[in-house]
Amino acid sequence: MTAASHTVTNQAPPLVGYDVFTSDRALAEAVSRHLPAELLDEALGELRALGRATGSEQVREWGELANAFPPRLRTHDRYGHRIDEVEFHPSWHRLLGKAVAAGLTDAWGRPGGHVRRAAGFLVATQAEAGHGCPVSMTHAAVPALRAEPELAAVWEPLAASRVYERELRPAAGKAGALLGMGLTEKQGGSDVRANTTSARPLAADGAYLLTGHKWFCSAPMSDAFLVLAQAPGGLTCFLVPRVLDDGTRNAFAIQRLKDKLGNRSNASAEVEFDGTTWARRVGEEGRGLRTVMGMVAATRLDCVLGSAALMRQAVAQAVHHASYRAAFGGLLADKPLMRNVLADLAVESEAATVLGMRLAAAYDSGTERDLALLRIAVPAAKYWVTKRCVPVVAEALECLGGNGYVEESGLPRLLRESPLNSVWEGAGNIQALDVLRALRTEPAALDAYLREVGEARGADPRLDRAIRGLLTELADLDGVEARARRLAERMALVLQGALLVRWAPPEVADAFCAGRLGGEAGSAFGTLPHTLDLRAVVERARAVG
Repeated sequence: MTAASHTVTNQAPPLVGYDVFTSDRALAEAVSRHLPAELLDEALGELRALGRATGSEQVREWGELANAFPPRLRTHDRYGHRIDEVEFHPSWHRLLGKAVAAGLTDAWGRPGGHVRRAAGFLVATQAEAGHGCPVSMTHAAVPALRAEPELAAVWEPLAASRVYERELRPAAGKAGALLGMGLTEKQGGSDVRANTTSARPLAADGAYLLTGHKWFCSAPMSDAFLVLAQAPGGLTCFLVPRVLDDGTRNAFAIQRLKDKLGNRSNASAEVEFDGTTWARRVGEEGRGLRTVMGMVAATRLDCVLGSAALMRQAVAQAVHHASYRAAFGGLLADKPLMRNVLADLAVESEAATVLGMRLAAAYDSGTERDLALLRIAVPAAKYWVTKRCVPVVAEALECLGGNGYVEESGLPRLLRESPLNSVWEGAGNIQALDVLRALRTEPAALDAYLREVGEARGADPRLDRAIRGLLTELADLDGVEARARRLAERMALVLQGALLVRWAPPEVADAFCAGRLGGEAGSAFGTLPHTLDLRAVVERARAVG
């Protein structure tokens, strides 16, 4: 007989068995808004299927296991041969297989491809964030590969494939491939111009030998890597395959795997090129940074989407818990102060999602205006959205109280993941400086930004005041580097406010403008004006469907 004291009461049921996509109203509305009508039915069908899988108990378990059993480095086989392979838990491969099959590496050249893929990436990341790294790298490698059409003809179809093949084989024998990258070095970090890895030409066909060390190599189990090295003509981009055409292994020594704060399911490595690493040039000598910038911009947008996904999952968990947990005579979600906290978190999450999806749609449109917008809005969004992720997840964890601090809740894993996107692909200062670079060198970028926010002028006086204040800041660029972070923050907030005023329900836009633009809230979450329709905001954020 079970003792009465062992009867479990007043606990929220697990948030599983739901459609992660459909229940995210902001995301579903963004897909419907940005996709042409003729693509919508097919896209919604694919995303709903992915949403149901992501919300299933099985896929959630895969995410837990992939993190509980992180990757291991195997430098040699049992006979002493150097193999430099990374072993993963089977759950990792299942997650990757599902992501690839869902088309999360297939966007370039597909109608509506970036919106569809961005929505899928935002959904899949909510089950497990680590496997998003190789998915992101593979997707983002395509613009760089196109600088060398001969290489793109071989590798782009493999990158866009919906077949996941984990075995290392020559490219000609694979139906699908993953790509990673190795840009940073221990002496330079984000200053890749300080790289010392050298590239010696072998022949006129673009083959080189590389010698050097990469401090961070993303997704070291991949089939090929984009690498920066110093060629005779300057910093140059190279493609480094793991297996050569004749089936032999390229010299690619994995020295160690990084022991990271979060993202533990995913391998990040230090690698050594010992002078026999065979590589092919991608683009012209001396134009390496320009060649990889398309890749970097795409991965930065994925940082925005990844942070939006973490925020959405944290908010969904917090609202779910508060909708079931009773305290002090009623449900937590019905308590005015908790409702304020949940609504504030929900507004932040929706603002991140709407911004990320608008930028994905800009890739799809390909108009001069949208491409110019991306050059300034991507670093601003990457700066601000990724920085907001940590406090959002931490506050959502607190909504669960002590239960949120326990690993079984899943919130600690989200919290460990939350700083990652701010650090990767250029930390905050790099993003803020890139915003300044766009302001100084690309007038079309600022014009596109101002036209975008201008479409919402007149709809909310707080937004109008924020736009006027931003224009005043932009008119005075003296000493601007020291205040570059403030400028990037204001640009991101004004853009988010403009998008929400145009597209979000009035209660969401009202809360955002009050709390972020109007100075009507405090510094902590849960300080929105009590006169707002906070109940409707919280209900919109509930994970149902």
